[in-house]
Amino acid sequence: MKKHIPNFITCLNLFSGCVASYLAFKGNYQGAFVAILFAAVFDFLDGFAARLLKAYSPMGKELDSLADMISFGLAPGAIVFSLLTDTGINEWLPFAGFLIPVFSGLRLAKFNIDDRQTSSFLGLPVPANAIFWAGIVYSFSPFLTNNLWFFLLLIGVFCFFLISEIPMFSLKFKNVSWKENEIQYFFLIGCVAILALFKLDAFAIIIGWYIASSTGILLLKKLR
Repeated sequence: MKKHIPNFITCLNLFSGCVASYLAFKGNYQGAFVAILFAAVFDFLDGFAARLLKAYSPMGKELDSLADMISFGLAPGAIVFSLLTDTGINEWLPFAGFLIPVFSGLRLAKFNIDDRQTSSFLGLPVPANAIFWAGIVYSFSPFLTNNLWFFLLLIGVFCFFLISEIPMFSLKFKNVSWKENEIQYFFLIGCVAILALFKLDAFAIIIGWYIASSTGILLLKKLR
């Protein structure tokens, strides 16, 4: 029975992603944002449950990628598509939002066959990308719709981040030691400060902080 628990949690991730996609196409950005956050929680918990119960399986790995494609690929793409559609500026421009699921699919396929990404990442993880888009549309949609060229540039930049070779640290803790998890603790302290300042508007900013932290660590290593 226990071997099915991680897959059940993954299915909750998938279900949340389907709900997020539906709400996004309806223009309910707040609901889509919440559903993506639930999907991210389930995405964390399925891996945690698999490690705790030692219930790894090839099916679980494939199911996880398929769920992530919906929750963190299609859903944020639907959010961006819907927001661009709401501007009414151009019939074809909103389809730029679907570059997000395309590049998310490329990212996931690359991750699945890349044995360099066992303890850290190369490129932006798809859950982080999805939280960024859900968060920025929920909190700053008027700014995006009033600055469409910036909006489109942002889509291009984050699509690049998804398939880039930029090292990004993982939030998986090996233990509670500060020395062995210094980067993760430093990042989380920053997240607490951002949440305290911006509350529900903090999520897109936190992903920006994650990218800045990762690239900053890379630069420091090169300088050393």
